[in-house]
Amino acid sequence: MTSDSPAEPGGPAAELRRRWAATVARTRGAAGPDPAPYAENLLARWAEPQRRYHTVAHLAAVLERIDELAPYAADPGTVELAAWFHDAVYRPDRSENEERSAALAERALPELGLDAGRTAQVARLVRLTVSHDPEPGDRDGEVLCDADLAVLAGTPDAYAAYAAAVREEYAFVPDPDFTAGRAAVLRQLLGLPRLFRTPLGQERWEGVARHNLATELALLTG
Repeated sequence: MTSDSPAEPGGPAAELRRRWAATVARTRGAAGPDPAPYAENLLARWAEPQRRYHTVAHLAAVLERIDELAPYAADPGTVELAAWFHDAVYRPDRSENEERSAALAERALPELGLDAGRTAQVARLVRLTVSHDPEPGDRDGEVLCDADLAVLAGTPDAYAAYAAAVREEYAFVPDPDFTAGRAAVLRQLLGLPRLFRTPLGQERWEGVARHNLATELALLTG
């Protein structure tokens, strides 16, 4: 796994590099290849020009939410690794992004020296972000999905910025088609019995997120 181009040296990327190295050291439990080139590859992916929402800033935000939710996780380090990979492959014109991201983790993590069990768990968690619907008792799945969906519980301005960034990623889609597709996504999320599965997520984010989703749906379809 090699890097095609370096991410910007300053800003959130510098802290993310440090965090990546610490997470790898904590989860592989033994010496292995230098994790830095893998960080560069991942950060370059997250900085690709087609991204407007699924950016380095989103990665950093998900990791911050994982920090908040870490007491609920069975293995926070594995959840962090899954966050790094969950949108590492992202093309808005393709539907297999999560599968390709999971496959990337399955190639990269053994190279880094992580064991087969943890690699499989990371890949499973990445694939779970297709539905954001973990099974009851899947503590790591609950934490990753809650962290990924926490953006839905932003302030009105923050949510509007998120929705606008999503639209920009799909700028190649005509308005009627985007409206239909986005409305279907919103209805799928609103149809979940619970958006957030952790106690913290349910308490802090559930009501606000549902209000934001319903408001966007009304604006799209009204």
